[in-house]
Amino acid sequence: MPQRPRPPLPYDFLPRVPPLTVTSADISDGGRMPDAHLADSMGMKGGNLSPQLGWSGIPDGTESFAVTCYDPDAPTGSGFWHWVLFDIPSSVHELPRAAGSGQMDGLPAEAKHSRNDAGYHGYTGAAPPPGDGDHRYVFAVHALGIPTLELDETASPAYVGFNLTFNTLARGLLTVEYGR
Repeated sequence: MPQRPRPPLPYDFLPRVPPLTVTSADISDGGRMPDAHLADSMGMKGGNLSPQLGWSGIPDGTESFAVTCYDPDAPTGSGFWHWVLFDIPSSVHELPRAAGSGQMDGLPAEAKHSRNDAGYHGYTGAAPPPGDGDHRYVFAVHALGIPTLELDETASPAYVGFNLTFNTLARGLLTVEYGR
């Protein structure tokens, strides 16, 4: 099956903001998604662990953070949200591996998970359809100028994204790929 044209990233259409630097001990920008961060469902046998993420270059006025993971290449017409985490306190500049999955060790108590597109309140690893080519998984860290989005865990990923757009002071992206 030939590779479909890749859709643009949603961040290409949002208001421009300064960059954050996002790093990870588990994933590399432009690299391949390691097995530990693949789904453990939909025919996959990955570890389903959210990757370790750290961020720096935080602008003055930052009062909280949000972390998302989005697959714009999912054959849905709307992409696929794998992880939507918000209300991370401004004192937190790193999430350890598995903070968004399993027992959620290291997840700040104030942080909230919106349901992802698999219906889970946490991280769901990559599981692209066989033969669909490589998919991009865009991990984004958003520095926000407010302490809380004043949303709860029932907010959809789109509604969280709407609120992020108007409160983001800076954003950093880290993109990995995976296909089967």
